[in-house]
Amino acid sequence: MSFLHLISLAALQGLTEFLPVSSSGHLILFSKLLNFKDEGLLVDVALHIGSLFAVLIYFKTEVLQMLQAVFKSRFKPDFKFVYNKLAFLILIASVPALVVGFYLRNTGVDFLRNPKIIGFNILFYGILLYVADKYFKSRRSVQNMHIKDALFIGLAQCLALIPGTSRSGITITMARTLNITRVDAAKFSMLLSLPVIAAAGFLEGYRLWVSGSSADMLTAFYGIVLSFIASYTVICLMMKWLQHYSFTPFVIYRVFLGLYLLLWF
Repeated sequence: MSFLHLISLAALQGLTEFLPVSSSGHLILFSKLLNFKDEGLLVDVALHIGSLFAVLIYFKTEVLQMLQAVFKSRFKPDFKFVYNKLAFLILIASVPALVVGFYLRNTGVDFLRNPKIIGFNILFYGILLYVADKYFKSRRSVQNMHIKDALFIGLAQCLALIPGTSRSGITITMARTLNITRVDAAKFSMLLSLPVIAAAGFLEGYRLWVSGSSADMLTAFYGIVLSFIASYTVICLMMKWLQHYSFTPFVIYRVFLGLYLLLWF
């Protein structure tokens, strides 16, 4: 894999992971359209780990306060404290995707990386995002979320295991249908990425360690660093954008891209 190819993938990952447009779908399409070899799960996971570090740095205050609250409560849920509640809601919302993702990883999902499936999902879930963002009110914050809200968002996140759906897009869509504000929907979605990406990174890292492939390890390292830089930049811009504007531009992009893919392939 050339370094230029890796830089391109890392930039694409950073641009699309936290925008509701599907990073995995774009990574697969990028390789297919430019006739590059699809590098598969190793590179996908490495690039997502770079995005994970970007979330940790951007939301470092919230992450540290959640950890402090959880340790202080001795790992017991105590929803009287905001950050203890937020930590356990994220863990609850993470369970469905972790279970389903582990199952699919051991059964094989290569057929889901089909451009037609990606195109349909980009289009369909883009329209759903528009409906949720346009017609549901913004009257709740993360602090007002309940366990059932976390479960609904967590179940929605399972759909993102199909490329083209967009993990951030589908979780934001569900949060918006629950009347959570745009900024808080994006915030919860980004924080929710931490357990899932960390779990995938651990499994893939263990595989690399066992295989002892230095070439794969170096590729993964460069991918993580480059993806972190791009992802952190996009998070900063995204959070500022949502303070004043809606998700409509991303929906328009998804509709055109989805239609193009369905017609082309």
